[in-house]
Amino acid sequence: MLLGTLGAIRRYPVKSLGGEELGSAEVWEGGVRGDRVRRLVVEAGHVRIGRAYRGMEHERLHLARTVEDARELAHERGVAVCVEDGERFYYSGAISLIFDRWIDEVSAHVGYAVEAERFRPNFLAAAAPGFTLRETDLLGAAIDVGDVRLVARGPISRCVTITYDPHGGDADPRILRYVAQKRGATMGLYCDVLRAGTARSGDSVRLVER
Repeated sequence: MLLGTLGAIRRYPVKSLGGEELGSAEVWEGGVRGDRVRRLVVEAGHVRIGRAYRGMEHERLHLARTVEDARELAHERGVAVCVEDGERFYYSGAISLIFDRWIDEVSAHVGYAVEAERFRPNFLAAAAPGFTLRETDLLGAAIDVGDVRLVARGPISRCVTITYDPHGGDADPRILRYVAQKRGATMGLYCDVLRAGTARSGDSVRLVER
């Protein structure tokens, strides 16, 4: 069953910092190669010493493109951070997948086109005509993206970071309010990788017959 096409691939080399769009990506069991392989850790000046310094701690980290930019943002608030390297730093599931149809619901509510970047997906899919599925309809399902096979692990819980404007404008609390009230505070799917391969923009996104 055709669910849609892969409209964009994004990765975030440093967790919580700005991402980059890719025309294609190598996908292995740990997700997109090079995604969230580094993170900022508080050294001093904040209660989270020894723990990750994230968008929840600084609402403009997503605008930083380099570690040095992020360090400067933290320094402005009296926080010292270091960079930790690791295999992967993510919450649950190697790939985050979102369909534009779900974001369209939020856009209709707030009255403008809500940017997919707010939700920081690895895969943004353009839904096929007639697509009406929700995240809960896909739980446990195998989904082929080109020659990559995913399995939907669970919906992605959302927090204040989706209110942040990816272009640096004012935050919009209506976005989180809508997602919390109308979608159980979730948007998108965490997926595990069943079959590694290469994903390309324009690949079909298909539900594997159960």
